[in-house]
Amino acid sequence: MVSLTLFTLLALSGLSSFVQAAHIKLAHVHHARAPAPAPIGSPATHARQRRCAAHRAHNSTASVARTSTHTTSTHTSAAPQKTPAKQTSSGASSGCFPALGFETPANVPDSLDGWWCDDKTEYAFLGFSYEVSACQSPSTLDKDFANIRNNFNGRYIRLYGACDNKGFYDDVVEAAYKNGLGVHALIWFGFDGDNKWETRRDALLSTLHSNPKAKFVTRAVQFGSEPLLDGVLPASQLAAQVRAAQDNLAGLKIPVTVSDMQWSFQMNGGAGLKVLDVVDVIDAHMLPFFGGDATTRLPLGSPNAAWPSIKSSVDKFWVPQANGRKIYFTENGWPSGVHDESQRPNSAGAQASLAQEKDYFALLDANCAYFKSVPGGGLGWFAHIYSDAMEDGYGILTASGKLKFAFAPRTHC
Repeated sequence: MVSLTLFTLLALSGLSSFVQAAHIKLAHVHHARAPAPAPIGSPATHARQRRCAAHRAHNSTASVARTSTHTTSTHTSAAPQKTPAKQTSSGASSGCFPALGFETPANVPDSLDGWWCDDKTEYAFLGFSYEVSACQSPSTLDKDFANIRNNFNGRYIRLYGACDNKGFYDDVVEAAYKNGLGVHALIWFGFDGDNKWETRRDALLSTLHSNPKAKFVTRAVQFGSEPLLDGVLPASQLAAQVRAAQDNLAGLKIPVTVSDMQWSFQMNGGAGLKVLDVVDVIDAHMLPFFGGDATTRLPLGSPNAAWPSIKSSVDKFWVPQANGRKIYFTENGWPSGVHDESQRPNSAGAQASLAQEKDYFALLDANCAYFKSVPGGGLGWFAHIYSDAMEDGYGILTASGKLKFAFAPRTHC
């Protein structure tokens, strides 16, 4: 947990919202990068309040003991409403995974050669963050993943939270393979300061080696979601964990990253930049709702205050630091409502409403050409999050599975 005092100080200092990014590296090497920029006049620093209360409640009840039998929750959701306009997969090959139109073979391939799509085709909308502390049943995973693929043209899911049921990631792999979705897997630290993450790490790595389909759907492993911001490990230890996971997964050719904010890497004198030196992909968090200058009230065609902050962070921090590596926005969104005092923004211009959430994603979609041009093969973005049942206010679907607004962003341009 980051205190409200820290966020207040950041907001008063004029720091605005941060962007972050991700790239795939298969060789375990040191990445040259630009010198750490000083917190410049308007660094895109998103000093955000932690939205963790609901997740701590979820994880305190959903993290069940691992048993010899795989148990699943009884969580169900209403049949999701279809998005109005389904687009085609123009601009990308359909002969690779997880391109739109690609059919996964019934028999698992013998090799990864030619399997994954060129990441230069993976810009614009990719898919959704998908929270798993409800320990969704295999049938729910299958239903949700089919909806993401067939009605939203999703190519990936980015896992969030944790389910500690034995075999749960096997269920994720099965549903993802069946429905043609790649996965950004996650080693979840949580907010309790315990060592459960070590068990989660070991279980995930074991499944990646034992499940024959796992390496064919797992595009990357995230070593934590905002672990630097939360201070779960010193930066040097987190970097060592990333390197150890890279060594473990080298034979499977699965990249390893850390999913975090720009500020997280720059705080403490830039200590977190040593983590950027070693990650294969930089999974970036973009939540400009918490920026000191945040607003989406201006028309999309005018100099929207949210867009310069986003673009500045990409151009001035992530692109130089990535040094050619692939960039993704992983935890990325704008809330339709604020349901807890800790979720309040740092700018009076930042309004949480259904119209604002819709406008934010329209803003990203309107800048498809920019995302395509970002060095490293373009920038791909996830919508955080799939459903309000997973994080209230941030979902594209309501908690009952209905579409909150028309959502059909481009996957290519």
